Order: sequence, then C-alpha cells, then structure tokens
Amino acid sequence: MPKRQIVFISTCAILTSLVLIIPSFSVRAILALLLMACVGALMISFFLARNYSQEAHLQDEHFDPKEEKSAAESFALSKLFAATMGGMREGLLVVNKDMRVVASNTAAYRLFNPTPSRLEEQRLTELTRNPAIYSAFLDALKGIERSGVKVETHGPERLVFDLRVMPLPGTNGGGAEGALGVFFDVTRLERLESVRQEFLSNVSHELRTPLTAILAFVETLETGAMEDQESNKRFLAIIRKNASRMHSLIDDILELTAIEGGNVQVRSAPIELHALVTDVISSLTNKAFAHGIVIRNFVAADALVYADARRIEQMLTNLIENGIKFNREQGQVTVRYEAGARDRIVVEDTGEGIPAQHLERLFERFYRVDRARSREMGGTGLGLAIVKHLALLHGGEVTVTSELGKGTAFTIHLPPMRDG
Repeated sequence: MPKRQIVFISTCAILTSLVLIIPSFSVRAILALLLMACVGALMISFFLARNYSQEAHLQDEHFDPKEEKSAAESFALSKLFAATMGGMREGLLVVNKDMRVVASNTAAYRLFNPTPSRLEEQRLTELTRNPAIYSAFLDALKGIERSGVKVETHGPERLVFDLRVMPLPGTNGGGAEGALGVFFDVTRLERLESVRQEFLSNVSHELRTPLTAILAFVETLETGAMEDQESNKRFLAIIRKNASRMHSLIDDILELTAIEGGNVQVRSAPIELHALVTDVISSLTNKAFAHGIVIRNFVAADALVYADARRIEQMLTNLIENGIKFNREQGQVTVRYEAGARDRIVVEDTGEGIPAQHLERLFERFYRVDRARSREMGGTGLGLAIVKHLALLHGGEVTVTSELGKGTAFTIHLPPMRDG
C-alpha cells in the first residue's frame, strides 16, 4: 500500500473521530472541511493508482504476483475508507462527471431516503429535485467550489443543511472528474436562532408596553398634572404598577435563562408537603381575598415528597397564583397530592377553562391564551415555562387538563420518595 494513501487514510480516521466527539458545530465544520480535502486527495490518489495499474497491465502481458497483493491491499483500504466515511455525522456524496453517485455514506442515505437500497450508480436527478443541490454539484464539475449553499428538505420533518461542494480534479490536469459534497445538518441551529429571535421580539414587546405607559404618565405629570392631587396619585399608582411589572418580567427572564442554561441546581430532600403548601397559601391570602377566591389545602398531613423545597414552593406559587387570576368570581383553588409510580401534586381551579387548541403551547415562553387579560393582571407570560423547566430538573414533568366551563388542573409529576 503506498505511503501516501496510508497517510490520507490515517488522517481521515483521526478527523472523523474528532468530528464525532466534538460538540461545537463551528469546530466540526472546520474539521469536516479538512476531511473533505483529505477525501478528495485520497480519491485522486485512487484514480491515479487505478489508471497506472490499468496502463501497466496493458503493457505487460505476463501475470505479476504483486498485482494480487496490490488488489488485496486496495480491498482492505476500501473497507477502512468505508468505515471512516460511515462514521461521519455529516452527509457525504461524491458524483462523477456524468452526475452519477460513485460514493456516499450512511448520513447521506438517510438524507435522500431513496427508493433503491443504495445511492451508488444513481443519477443525482433521480435522488433529488432540489435545484440548489443540483446547481452546486454542476458548478463543482465546472471547477467552481461552492460553500454555504442552504438546502431544505420537506419530508416527515423540515431539515436544513449547509452544503459545501468541491471539484475533484482530473488525473491528467484536465477538467474535474467528479465533485465531492458535504451536507452539514444545521436544523437545530436554525431552530435555536428562530427561538432566539422570537424571544427577543417578545421581550421587546413586553417591555415596551409598560415603558410606554410610564413615559406617557410622567410626561402628563410634567406638563401640569402635578397640581392636581387626585390625578397625580392615580398616575403615580399606574407608574408604580407598570414599573413593578417590568421588574417582575426581568426577574423571570433572568430566572428562566439561568434554569435553561443549567445554572440552577436542584437539591432534593424529603419535604413535608402539607406544611409547604400551607406556607404558599398564606403568602397568597391577600391576593386571593381581593379576587374572592378560596384556596383549599387537601394534602394529607403526613405526605412527603422528594424534591427541592425552594423550587417546589416556586412552582406552586406560580400555579396557585394563576388559579387565582384566571378563576371565576367566588371560585376556589384546591391543592391535592396523589402517591403512585410517580408522586403527583395537583393544582386545580374552578375557572372558565382553556380551549383545547391552546393546551399544547401553554408552557411556551410568553404564550398567553388571553393576552390582554394576562397583561392586565400583571402576568409576565413566563411563569408556566419556569414551572415546566423546574419540573424537568427534578426528573419529572408538568401536565395540564382543562374543561371549558369547569376549570383547569395542573399536575406536577415527581419521582417517588427514595427509601432510606
């Protein structure tokens, strides 16, 4: 086996290992580009070796035992090459000058999901109708390297790829003999970017509303309303309310960011749930009284749950407070505990209920069933998202059921108490 091919194969194997274990997409992209270059060089080396072998065979009519050894080495080399390519997370596709696939890996097969059992020998037009893919490979055959080509597929789910295609030069210095393309899956990055933009848009909107009210009433006071004692007290109360809303929003944003960023640790221990629920109810008594709501603690006195007391208190405060806000007049909120394969803490209200189409998105950041009413009551739109993430940190989850005209029940599912 030529030393050059051994070096190329070893380099490909090392780069593939790094691509598999390194989580950073940007670093993986750079390594994959280096891998593309090595694969291209290796394929050119194969082409040169094959052509040389064919020419030598035509010139020499006598059988040379070395040819059998070379064939065995080439077979072993192809097996190692296939294993290296199969381990890549990025899809790899090589076409010849006739636009037929001559090499691919498992990731590329999953990407195209063809009817035949293999991609090889299929024309590119038989695998995809995507013009971005076809034009990128066509340009590469003309000697033009393409990078940053955005490719979208619309199968069972929408996938987004960053396609980079490089030409494979001919053996005699002529035009390209083929083209090699790598498909980088950037679907997750696209989704994260979409979530980030949506989050920034929502934050801007949520802050702009109270800030506009504050500025408007300050301007009113500055232009003469200070002399009107009755009006300026009302204006100051509105300013305070909106400033408090901004403060709560910022606190919730920081809290949610810390939780999602993995900066919040859960310190679980046995908790006397009845006493904890009683404390939460006591802290919300005035708010419940103002809305004419009765809160009932139906948790047994000896009930124990294994969780972080501070975080369970935070979750229950959010859920009970929502039950107060969105309840009907003279309604009630009840808290129950149910033991089982998973411990369940249920917070149920007697409100108007939530339409079924909203339930799936209820725990999304800033999602509101009734935006106007929620803002009027001082909600930040982040409370349920915080509850969801805190439940996940405990190894559990939170679910919701609702019936229009009867009320809504939120259930916190927790791992059961540990023995000892």
